[in-house]
Amino acid sequence: MSYYKYHVFFCTNQRETGEMCCNNHGAADMRDYCKQRVKALADTIPGKVRINNAGCLDRCDQGPVIVIYPEATWYTYVDKEDIDEIIDSHLVKGKVVDRLKI
Repeated sequence: MSYYKYHVFFCTNQRETGEMCCNNHGAADMRDYCKQRVKALADTIPGKVRINNAGCLDRCDQGPVIVIYPEATWYTYVDKEDIDEIIDSHLVKGKVVDRLKI
């Protein structure tokens, strides 16, 4: 059994000026927000969750992107409300957020 129930990877890659990348959409700030929120909810999330940076996940055309393991569920997001929905539904309740899946 894995040490973490969920391992969440945020693409925070920054490409050259003008090239599409996740960090152009505030990915590092969203990762920080998610990390803080998950830490605050630690008592309500069944199992340990790890929030990490990832280099380029090569899906920038659908980004910004997150992938959650062990299920390998890929998400995109626009704002903190989307991040909250992913946390509340997927990490707390174990239910995939279909509208944000890619």
